[in-house]
Amino acid sequence: MCGISGFFDTSFQLGQDQLEKYNAALAHRGPDGKGVFFEKTDRGSIGLGHTRLSILDISALGQQPMQYEHLTIVLNGEIYNFKTIQEELKALGYAFTSSSDTEVVLKSFHAFGTACVEKFRGMFAFAIYNSLEDKLYLCRDRVGVKPLYWYLDSQKLIFGSELKVFFNTTTFTAKVDVSSLCTFINYGYSTNDNTILHKVKKACTGSWTIYDCKTNEVEVLPYWNYGALLEKEKYKGTFKEAVQETEKLAQEASELRMISDVPIGVFLSGGFDSTMVTALLQKDRTEKLKTFTIGFSDGVDESHDAMKIATHLGTEHTSYDCRQQDAIDLIPLLPFLYDDPLADISCIPTILVSKLARKDVAVALSADGGDELFGGYGGFQSTPKIFSKVNQIPFKNLVGTIAKSSSTLFTGKYNYLQKKIEGIGNMLSAAQEDRISQLHLQQNGFPREMMDSLFAFPFKQQLHQKHKYNLIDPLDDLYILGIEDTLTNLLLPKVDRGAMGVSLEGREPLLDHRLMEFAASLPYNYKHNGVESKRPIREIVYKYVPKALMDRPKVGFDLPIYKWLKSDLSFLLDQHLNTTSIARGGFFNPAYVDKLVSQFKKGELRYVSIIWRLLIFQMWFESWIEKNNSN
Repeated sequence: MCGISGFFDTSFQLGQDQLEKYNAALAHRGPDGKGVFFEKTDRGSIGLGHTRLSILDISALGQQPMQYEHLTIVLNGEIYNFKTIQEELKALGYAFTSSSDTEVVLKSFHAFGTACVEKFRGMFAFAIYNSLEDKLYLCRDRVGVKPLYWYLDSQKLIFGSELKVFFNTTTFTAKVDVSSLCTFINYGYSTNDNTILHKVKKACTGSWTIYDCKTNEVEVLPYWNYGALLEKEKYKGTFKEAVQETEKLAQEASELRMISDVPIGVFLSGGFDSTMVTALLQKDRTEKLKTFTIGFSDGVDESHDAMKIATHLGTEHTSYDCRQQDAIDLIPLLPFLYDDPLADISCIPTILVSKLARKDVAVALSADGGDELFGGYGGFQSTPKIFSKVNQIPFKNLVGTIAKSSSTLFTGKYNYLQKKIEGIGNMLSAAQEDRISQLHLQQNGFPREMMDSLFAFPFKQQLHQKHKYNLIDPLDDLYILGIEDTLTNLLLPKVDRGAMGVSLEGREPLLDHRLMEFAASLPYNYKHNGVESKRPIREIVYKYVPKALMDRPKVGFDLPIYKWLKSDLSFLLDQHLNTTSIARGGFFNPAYVDKLVSQFKKGELRYVSIIWRLLIFQMWFESWIEKNNSN
């Protein structure tokens, strides 16, 4: 795992010193080494930067940037099947000087061009400069486990693993994208390929982003798409056979991710997903796996359950109890670690469990993706019931129009009814293929009245832009939203920044594309039958862990942040959400923010999460925009 950065600059203003600044900004992603590639061409200056976290081939032979003939690469991530691909390349006459996966990626591109990526099983974001074509090839893995951002103007293209690259570019002026800000406040993250910075984009997942240095143009070339998998014919085997195949693929994916030249462990929360990964890896091993978990004695605490499971499976388990002081110490660091801000309070325990693991290992497996792939959220149970009722409503468009119009009658303390009625109206008025998306919007976000009162400009958010798929089962749209939006834009960045902030590599076995492709083929009721969620994962876990240890209500990482914000952490609200600070930014109505904070402190605010989102943004704005402007 590493940090990558670079540019092509036709103005020749960016030089090698700029790359050194990038490496310094990304040092937490790669503390074990750094390198740069820089040269001037007839058309401009090309630069690639790399910071290294040594995981595979920790010798100097694995250093980057790495060159082969007319190609130069910087890579962040891991290709778990690189040895198999290496043998294929050797048969074609290629020789290797290192045992690193980076050299395999570089020579695979030389041999197969952009088709090489179809051979890779792993997580990755990399850039390859082809001096013969005078093109820069950026590539991101299938679901976005590894981050990659880029910016283009009339003179240059800049790219990097984090937004810190752009903040540290002398010729880049950072501006808040107001549409992304609206989305962030309403949902807690930026959706689609947008970021909080104007004109800075996320590289599309499952795609090449190809920059032509001659024409200063970008072409996006997709190579994999999750939604397209759901258009295919469904699996015809029995449920028992589906469980067996799921276990086989999950075992293979987990074992692949144990390849490492440094110590490795597993995050064990005590839920079904992490328990399955741990059980599959421990069952045939004599040495004890190292497992880690975080508890919250003052909030939702599954650490005792995780300990019981670890004891049953025979792992070497380490647990840590998160205290209020941990939050006090970590919150000021959130703007640095999450420079494209995320307002998920579980960022804090994610950082803490990563810090805990980093004391003993350099790599940790995480079980993200199980809920999105196998129907783990409550919506997978409630949505079919809601749709059954919706289908019984006659004249849906008319009823929807009436509902949207009447929703405006509910204001003030009744604005939660306005939100619900407007959401129902939007869902009824939408086309059949868009109703699940509208239901998702209705269940999340804040009432329109709140947003109109909060912002100092007309509220306009970015909705998730999904492709139009010919789905065999319309309910599969839930899986598309989960993978393409929530997982890619919220959950994976949360884990990447939290882990890489302490120089820990996180790996995601449940997001192996072969397992994802099989999960997508399963009928809806094989994953959720209306009563039980994640059915294949449950059946696998029950083989190795007694039901008595597992059958309890589903919870996630949680901590009593709102309780703390009313007591010992209240100084954060006074410091960052006061009327002077709010007015200085010019994005929000200071009087309305003051009203929200007052209601929150009195326990009168229904939508308390808006306080955390405002706090996170203001801290980010002060740390990155105001600080940079004052320098």
